[in-house]
Amino acid sequence: MKKVVTGIAFLICMVWVQAAPPVVIDITRFGAVGNGKTLNTTAIQKAIDECHQQGGGKVVFPAGNWLSGTIVLKDQVTLQFKKDARLLGSTDINDYQNIDPFTDGLGIDVGWALLVAVDAKNIGIEGEGAIDGQGSKLKEQQIATDTRPESQRWGRRPFLVRIVRCENVTVKGITLNYAAAWTSHYFQSKKINIENVKIVSHGVAHNDGIDIDGCQEVHIKNCDVVSGDDALCFKTTSSTMACSNIVVSGMRLKSNQGAIKMGTESMAPFENITITDCYIYDTNNGGIKLLTVDGAHLRNVQISDITMVNVRTPMLLRLGSRLSVFRKGKDSQQPTGTLENVVIKNVKAQAAANAQLTPPSGILITGVPGHYITNVTLENIEITLAGGGTVENAQQQVPEAVDKYPEVKTFGPLVPAYGIWARHVKGLKLVNITLHLDSIDRRPAFICEDGQDIEVDGRKIPETIGKPAIIHLENIKNTLSK
Repeated sequence: MKKVVTGIAFLICMVWVQAAPPVVIDITRFGAVGNGKTLNTTAIQKAIDECHQQGGGKVVFPAGNWLSGTIVLKDQVTLQFKKDARLLGSTDINDYQNIDPFTDGLGIDVGWALLVAVDAKNIGIEGEGAIDGQGSKLKEQQIATDTRPESQRWGRRPFLVRIVRCENVTVKGITLNYAAAWTSHYFQSKKINIENVKIVSHGVAHNDGIDIDGCQEVHIKNCDVVSGDDALCFKTTSSTMACSNIVVSGMRLKSNQGAIKMGTESMAPFENITITDCYIYDTNNGGIKLLTVDGAHLRNVQISDITMVNVRTPMLLRLGSRLSVFRKGKDSQQPTGTLENVVIKNVKAQAAANAQLTPPSGILITGVPGHYITNVTLENIEITLAGGGTVENAQQQVPEAVDKYPEVKTFGPLVPAYGIWARHVKGLKLVNITLHLDSIDRRPAFICEDGQDIEVDGRKIPETIGKPAIIHLENIKNTLSK
């Protein structure tokens, strides 16, 4: 009987241990002070370390303004921000660490961050509060002592959130404000869920919103991003891990640069990516930009159900040969990549009259000589444009810019088609394309140079007296127009 009782007691003990609630630690337990002036880096880090050592749980930020330098998130720990809680980034640049350095697409050393996780599992950032990098204030203090040109100086400023080689990451409900550089950067991480995140981050250069860099199994939905730089950007700054198996939906995006972008850093593949149901507005440098210029294979990408309002140049697809390397001593230059099997459909865009190209154009698609963009379908695309192009504009020669930084303006000051201009393409399908003009444009609606297997099926294009042609094809093999 004694043995039976002992066995039952053991089982009850085991059940109690398994059912024990996760650890919850308030940062004030370690002396954090929420007055916006006291530097709490050590106190917050102690709370995270203690939670991690006890097997994981939640580290709680109560209402208050919690000033800090770099803090490191550990396995099994979720940071929970209560209503009116703000984690404030220190304005002293020396309070930040760079745990995993690399160079960005402009060749600048970057990687410092306020909140960073490296090689961690089962981590999260959640709640009704905010993380605020105080980017403009930090910049003001930095330039008082850093006399380098701004193009070199900005890289020393910290990202707001940086997730490096992590697995099972949840970022939910949080507000991210005013980073000193990129707002959130996820590098070579797996099983990421980003949901109902609000980002307002502008005021200094390079304020990207969400950067997904060589990550896999990613879900992003119902986020609202207002960014000084690219809003939602996919990168591969290393050749060793692709951006793949990614689903994005329900985004609201405003950007001083690109709204939805792949590249410019583009060494490993972008593949199996689906983006749907997004609203893009007041965006200054491209609504959808798919760029592979450093050797990446960009393939099997589907983008659909997109509305754009007041967007400069709705789309740019670019396969180029810049061939940069971003991880010094850890990577080598890649050969020119590929851009293939892309479907963009159900897009309605109102293009801005004040654009990078003058007069403006809707869509640019271009590879480089010997490297063709292959099997791209544009279906149910409706674009309203300002017009204003002349017969002389229709003769414009567009630079190849084979190894240049890939931007719309790289191909300026204008392109010779107002609707779609394509070059070095194979298997381009244009299905149900509708174009509207606010004023007469005497350039062709569609130009394709150096192409093969071009199909145009269904179009509604304004008739304009005095233009050379509605569709102009040059050096083309196998064209079907219905």
